[in-house]
Amino acid sequence: MAFKKIGVVGCGLMGRGIAEVSAKSGYDVVVSEINKELLSKGMSAIDQSLARAVEKGKMSAADKDKVMGRIKGTIDMQDFSDCDLIVEAAIENLDLKKKIFADLDRICTPSAILSTNTSCLSVTDVAAVTRRSDKVLGCHFFNPVPVMQLLELVKTITTSQATLEAAIDWGKSLGKTIIIAPDRPGFIVNRAFLPYMVEAIEMYEQGVATREDIDTGVKLGLNHPMGPLTLADMVGLDTLLFIMDAIYAETKSPKFIAPVLLRKMVAAGHFGRKSGKGFYDYK
Repeated sequence: MAFKKIGVVGCGLMGRGIAEVSAKSGYDVVVSEINKELLSKGMSAIDQSLARAVEKGKMSAADKDKVMGRIKGTIDMQDFSDCDLIVEAAIENLDLKKKIFADLDRICTPSAILSTNTSCLSVTDVAAVTRRSDKVLGCHFFNPVPVMQLLELVKTITTSQATLEAAIDWGKSLGKTIIIAPDRPGFIVNRAFLPYMVEAIEMYEQGVATREDIDTGVKLGLNHPMGPLTLADMVGLDTLLFIMDAIYAETKSPKFIAPVLLRKMVAAGHFGRKSGKGFYDYK
């Protein structure tokens, strides 16, 4: 099926990125938030992102206006009723996601595909609260959405092949490279990424090397765009801890046990860039 209208639940960092790339690719978009204040903040962030693209010569002012014109902000879930595909991008809370999916299942047309942007939670558990588990999958984008080229699609044991193929076509139309992951803890990327992050944090915690040398060694020695501790600060240390704990709870693998230092930093409110302090100081 060809999508015309995309819904995005949540206009935070990930949701507004998904809304932006969808509108830039020619889709009509409805993006929601829980109140007018957060919606206004999210819509302003999309406008600012597009304005930066105009300043860099990547799009014209006229094209920017067209893109913004395709995006409708709302605080009413009923506005998703005629969307072809809805991407839920709320916080990583399984009970909240289940409630959202139950509401979407009731509101949306029977043909609509429902997806979640979760980076670690069970897509199958979310799908179970709907009457359309064959039309539910994971659409895991990466931050920042307008820049990162990857889209990790998560297929559950009940996701139909038609649903998967429709999501693949949509992802490709956004200019993304698609990988298909099973609905297992961490999917593909985070399952490979987190043990690497655990080791980097423990090296710093144990005094094996300075944070700068760890980051520089990985950046130049492995040709990564940034070192692991810089990346952890960008992802958010609280987010990182949540994902580690969620995957460990499912797998019980010691590879995913969060370092003591990470847990203490989060307890102290040191979340990385968003709080102004993490492994580095951003104030």
